[in-house]
Amino acid sequence: MGKNDFLTPKAIANRIKAKGLQKLRWYCQMCQKQCRDENGFKCHCMSEGHQRQMQIFGQNPTRIIEGYTEEFETTFLEHMKRSHRFSRVAATVVYNEYINDRNHVHMNSTEWATLTEFVKYLGRTGKCKVEETPKGWFITYIDRDSETLFKEKMKNKRIKADLVDEEKQEKEIQKQIERAEQLLQLSNPESDQPSQVETTRELNAEDGIKIGFSLGSSAKPLTKEKGEASIMAFDEVDTEKYEERNPVNNLKRKESGGGKSTLDEMIREEERKKEKINRRDYWLHEGIVVKVMSKVLAEKGYYKQKGVVRKVIDKYVGEVEMLESKHVLRVDQEELETVIPQVGGRVKIVNGAYRGSLARLLGVDTDHFCAKVQIEKGAYDGRVLKAVEYEDICKLA
Repeated sequence: MGKNDFLTPKAIANRIKAKGLQKLRWYCQMCQKQCRDENGFKCHCMSEGHQRQMQIFGQNPTRIIEGYTEEFETTFLEHMKRSHRFSRVAATVVYNEYINDRNHVHMNSTEWATLTEFVKYLGRTGKCKVEETPKGWFITYIDRDSETLFKEKMKNKRIKADLVDEEKQEKEIQKQIERAEQLLQLSNPESDQPSQVETTRELNAEDGIKIGFSLGSSAKPLTKEKGEASIMAFDEVDTEKYEERNPVNNLKRKESGGGKSTLDEMIREEERKKEKINRRDYWLHEGIVVKVMSKVLAEKGYYKQKGVVRKVIDKYVGEVEMLESKHVLRVDQEELETVIPQVGGRVKIVNGAYRGSLARLLGVDTDHFCAKVQIEKGAYDGRVLKAVEYEDICKLA
């Protein structure tokens, strides 16, 4: 066995000493050689190989330092991206992890003399969020990946689109309210009151006229035939009103003087029975558009995103296909919300008396959180429901 053989005690001892990291001040970046002590580093600096590398360095030192600087920064940020992409961590921790690689670019070959200078540089250039604390410097990686930026851009675009849709809906609702007020003013002109007063005065002025009372809902005109006149002084109407959710329709009913008829009472009784039978604690149906409200899924970008229910599992769970990403999620109905389309859109009644019926949205009452719909198909085709809660209707896909 030779003096410097691989398995000699001295060779084994040298490998043990060389294992792991050595002192930074005894490392030559140009030659990429690590020396174990000061004497070894001094001998290396006097060698011919090192002298040739230093001649190359002397020809263009700025370019070589910039190259090492760029390589150090790139590899450091790459390690930061892999290991601490979304966390706030001490700069010294990241640096110690980075230098575990024996072949890394050393900081003494870059334009930064200390780690503090490098951390400040990252903060100035916006590549990391930098914080100085009593425990030292802490950094947070700022992800500027093209895919991440695209997702952020699309997210902002969706938020702006939602805001525009909400503004349009509010303007449309405001226009409907103004139209309703104008119709009320036209249907109840103030000029009707003087004529009633004049009619009353005529009754007091004339003698020998028979006065009749009509108990119907419409008044007959004042008539006089062959000396015998029959004048309808006023109409008596039934004052009992049933409560409606839509205040505009309720007001119109009061102004028109209409009371409860037997047919209306029968219809309401039928609706109460159907409401009791068809009201359930589950409302998911296939083919409706829903909005995901689960904050657990917010990190993956599904929060407040819309999708179509493709399948209902055990009445309470739905398989939802997202409209944008086409991903299929299995979500409980407690984490879903119904979607109200624009006026004129088709909806499905998902709960209540007319559960399962298809209808068209005629209007929205934002004050009472209900909508006016007209059933389109089935046994109740053409029936108008004036006050259906938002939770009981949902947009069709």
